[in-house]
Amino acid sequence: MRAVLTGQVGIDKKQYLEAVAEVTTEAGESLELYHVGDRMYAEAPDVRPGAILDLPLGRLHTLRRSVFKDIITESANKKNMLVNTHATFRWRHGLFRAFDFDQMEKLKADLFICLVDNAEATWHRLHAEHTLDATLKDIMVWREEEIMATELLAQAMGCGNQFYVLSRGRDALTDQTCARLVLRPDMKKVYPSFPMSHVVDMPDVLAEINEFRAELAKHFITFDPGDVDEKLMLDSALDAMANGKDFIDSRALMADGTEETFRLPVKQVLDCAGDIDGQIYARDFMLIDQSDMIISLVPELENGTPGLSSGVERELQHAFEGAKQVYVVWKPKKNPSPFITETATKVFKSTEEALKYFTDEGMLAPKTGLFG
Repeated sequence: MRAVLTGQVGIDKKQYLEAVAEVTTEAGESLELYHVGDRMYAEAPDVRPGAILDLPLGRLHTLRRSVFKDIITESANKKNMLVNTHATFRWRHGLFRAFDFDQMEKLKADLFICLVDNAEATWHRLHAEHTLDATLKDIMVWREEEIMATELLAQAMGCGNQFYVLSRGRDALTDQTCARLVLRPDMKKVYPSFPMSHVVDMPDVLAEINEFRAELAKHFITFDPGDVDEKLMLDSALDAMANGKDFIDSRALMADGTEETFRLPVKQVLDCAGDIDGQIYARDFMLIDQSDMIISLVPELENGTPGLSSGVERELQHAFEGAKQVYVVWKPKKNPSPFITETATKVFKSTEEALKYFTDEGMLAPKTGLFG
């Protein structure tokens, strides 16, 4: 596949894609990477690191077009390639585009991916590398702009059905997922659904959920909603405000693979509380829409009741109404309600039972690993 990957400044796309290339090489595959930003700096040796976006827009556009021209020529005969670029910039010049339609047409990409990350991690990395005075809300607005611009670009290039939003990953890089999207696009794409916010204080249930997520990730291309979850940040900020605190502690995976802890102003989090809830709602539905099916885990809680959150119920209904395949792993002893059985394609008693069914139906690769 010939792919274009976008994402806002602060996600560390280069580090992410180097990890993608590494797992691809380990699997005996070839993927050529083209980093637009690096090439622009190479053509402008007078620009110090981190300052290229401060250039006048005219020179910036000229540099970008020159780099894209070279990439188009060099990649003409490459079967599997990926261009690391941006769709938009929200910078000192305001909001401006980072591509030209005529060059994108010549590139002949057939897959577009917009890489996203938790806003607080992006905020921290951006401020660690630049002097831009961007708030957390600025980051969240820019993320939506980047997603929409990339989606519109994909549609304009005739790739509306080959556009995906992909999380960088909160605790570990989703490098295998990206590699599968580019090199094994026919693999089944799954949205794992599970309760989140109301089980955070239940370690046994969380362990069961994490095992479920990990098992699905072995066999499918998974778009995991837990990879971007700013509700945790908002809850921490609300608790801090109630206790008279001005900052909360957060963390981010950095370019060198280490994890950094940083302080986040409570006010900035509370200023975008509505954006957090709204974007979770919209983004999770977008992830369902770009999947072939939803597989939901309903655990049994300590008091014997089903761990069926309102979010999981709404996700199942959205998938059903979108004509997706709907599968439910129902763990409680209590039987599921008709709202589950009448909308689910099939209900299982365990993840193992579900995977056996998927294997028998030829829906997953016979082996685990990167590409099956």
